[in-house]
Order: sequence, then C-alpha cells, then structure tokens
Amino acid sequence: MRNKSALSPAVVGHFFVRKPLARWCQWLAFWFASVFGFFACQPKHPSSNTVQQAVVVPDTVSEPPKPLYTYVLNREVTIRDYFATLDRLVPWLDSFAPYPLTEHLLVHANPWIIDTLAATDYYYRMQERGEFVFDQKQLLVLRPGDALQLPDTATARRLQERIDNLWLDLNIPEFRLRVVCGSDTLFSVPVRVGQNKRRFQQVTGRVEDLRTRTGRGKIVRINRTPTFFVDPHSGRRLHTTRRDDGRRTGMPLIPWIETEINGVRNGQMLHPTTNPASLGKASSNGCVGYSEADAWRVYYYAPLGTPIVIRYDLDVPLPSGDTLHLHDIYGQRRRLYQR
Repeated sequence: MRNKSALSPAVVGHFFVRKPLARWCQWLAFWFASVFGFFACQPKHPSSNTVQQAVVVPDTVSEPPKPLYTYVLNREVTIRDYFATLDRLVPWLDSFAPYPLTEHLLVHANPWIIDTLAATDYYYRMQERGEFVFDQKQLLVLRPGDALQLPDTATARRLQERIDNLWLDLNIPEFRLRVVCGSDTLFSVPVRVGQNKRRFQQVTGRVEDLRTRTGRGKIVRINRTPTFFVDPHSGRRLHTTRRDDGRRTGMPLIPWIETEINGVRNGQMLHPTTNPASLGKASSNGCVGYSEADAWRVYYYAPLGTPIVIRYDLDVPLPSGDTLHLHDIYGQRRRLYQR
C-alpha cells in the first residue's frame, strides 16, 4: 500500500487544481437537496395513493359531571341495618344538596346499591357461589370504603324527572310486570298471580276470590321491614320459609308494596316470593310475586304514588308484527262467549 506522503506531484497538483470546482459542485448539490427535499416533505394531494399520516383529533366528549359531595362509609352495614342507616344518612346529605334529596334519588345516583341488594337473593348465592344463607338479614350490603355520591343539580333533576315518570304495567295472563318510564319499558320481571278459585281466608273471616284484580291505581303503602308473613288461610305468623330446594330459612327482609286499584285497597300486594318455581303460574292468594332480586329492583322503581295498571290482555302484539295469543288462565274469554 502506498504511503500518503508518497503521492506523486502530478496527483497532488491535480487535487489542488480541482478543489475549487469540487467545492462549487458540493454547494450546488446541497442547494438542490434542500429545495427538492422541502417540496418532497409537503402533504400530498388527497387523491394520491400514498398513505396519509394519522391526525390526532381532540376528544370532544365531555367528562361526566362531578358529584357535589362524596360520602365514604367507615363501617359495615347489613341488610338488618340498611334502612335505618339510610334514614340517618339521607337527611344529613340533604343539608349539602340545593335540591330535596330522597332515598330513591340517592340510590338512583348510586345504582350499584341496587345490584348489591339484588345479589343477596337466596337462589343467586346458592347457584353462583354455592353459599347457603339462613338469615339474609346478616348479609353485608355496604362496606367501609364504599362511596356514595351526591349528584350535581343537573344530574339530580334528570334522575328525579325519570323517577316522577315511572309507572308499572302488569299483564296477568302474560305473568309479566313491566317498569315503564313515560313510554319506554326500562325492564320487566316474571311474576306469579292469584289462583283462579275462591277460598276461605282466616285473615278476613270469609271466602275470597283469589284472582288478581284488574284496574288502574297507584302505590299507597310500602313496608320496608316486614318481620314476618301471615298465612292468609290459617292466620298464623310465619318467621321461616321452605325453599324450592327443600331447605328452610328465615324470612328475607325485603320491602312489600301495597296497591290501591280502582280506588279500593283490597290487600293486593307486590312482594318477593321465596319460591321462584311458582313464577309464571297462577299460584298466589291474589298478590303479585316476583323473585327476591327483582323485588329490590321494583322497590327502587316504584316509590309511593307510582301509578300501576293491571290488565288482562290475551292478545299481545309483538315487535315483529305478529300477535302472541296467551292462555286464558281465568277463563274470561270462555265466560264472555257463554253470555
């Protein structure tokens, strides 16, 4: 290999002679690269087949409104103490609110409470958790660290408007109770209804028609803490119940709702049944029964004064345009034809 110092005079002379021309070429190449590089970096026309760069669009969805106040529980609350706790808590939270606060409004603002209460259903805990519960009243529904949010004024107004527009729709032969807001059905639950017979009832001291009565009315009374059940046939107070699985448990502490139909309070109640195998049947003494889980849902969607319609429609229109023809459990159509 040649040493750099061994370059011939001719080569050295050639290098120095061409150096100014080389610098000029380098400058010209740099100028072209700058100009064409600038234009090459400009956005293409939309019709170009090249891949367009992603554009970040600011999120225009507004954040949910912040609550006026958040109350964090510091102790455990069982079903036995649930309503007593709310009766103390609601008036205290009401002092922070620029609107009237009720138990129903507070729970609608914290709907997870309804889900927690529904999860205390005896059959849910048996089937989903394999847990036998004799005394439902000992189950926890609120725990330390649970947060109850007091909604802002706009949210509270919206929730209260929904509560004010709730009504119940029961179609007896369909065995279904619907919770409706305005014209929209929020949810429906399967029910049992009264038997198609007459029977002597010890409670009233006379023979009663056990069929569930139809008409229009409203919710007039709510017993939030029933402690026992009175057998209408014998008049005995029952503190325990036999479940569908043959086991016996204490009576659950779940609200019972009394109706007034066509201006008459005939003792027709909406209440939970401890025997869901009877749902979808004419098996009660006139009351409307639903599952324990659904009883909590209905309670919080049927405050005092909620309108209720109880009808007996055998032909039910379906969304497809067809008509569902129901079984005439009370034989009303047959009696109509016999007249």
